[in-house]
Amino acid sequence: MQQQRQMFTAALLALIFILAAVNTTEAGKKEKPEKKAKKSDCGEWQWSVCVPTSGDCGLGTREGTRTGAECKQTTKTQKCKIPCNWKKQFGAECKYQFQAWGECDLNTALKTRTGNLKRALHNADCQKTVTISKPCGKLTKPKPQESKKKKKEGKKQEKMLD
Repeated sequence: MQQQRQMFTAALLALIFILAAVNTTEAGKKEKPEKKAKKSDCGEWQWSVCVPTSGDCGLGTREGTRTGAECKQTTKTQKCKIPCNWKKQFGAECKYQFQAWGECDLNTALKTRTGNLKRALHNADCQKTVTISKPCGKLTKPKPQESKKKKKEGKKQEKMLD
């Protein structure tokens, strides 16, 4: 009988322990949504453009700010990189896929091509489509070339005269 009492007591203690553990776990789960609610009081990060450390491309930094009464951090600096092969005139954080150059406009002596936005770094505000122009270069007519045979014959005659 004594043994049965000890078994019953042990079982009862185990049941109490299990219930306490389950209750603690549920209480922990209830606290997490409250923490998330505090984070949602903070506004979204707003980032400045990436400013290269030296030159007009490569490694640099950008500043971030956000608002909110409960925010622990309202400003921060982040490392960033501007690829050196991107066209800077459209924003260093905007990458475009360009079409082939068009024909030369004889009135303006320029040729143009269009680029479509391929990628925007750091959620940059980029134009969807851009157009660039450049000078056509020299507009000279090709010179008529002598036939190769005539050139060779002329060289042979020069050697004979020497």
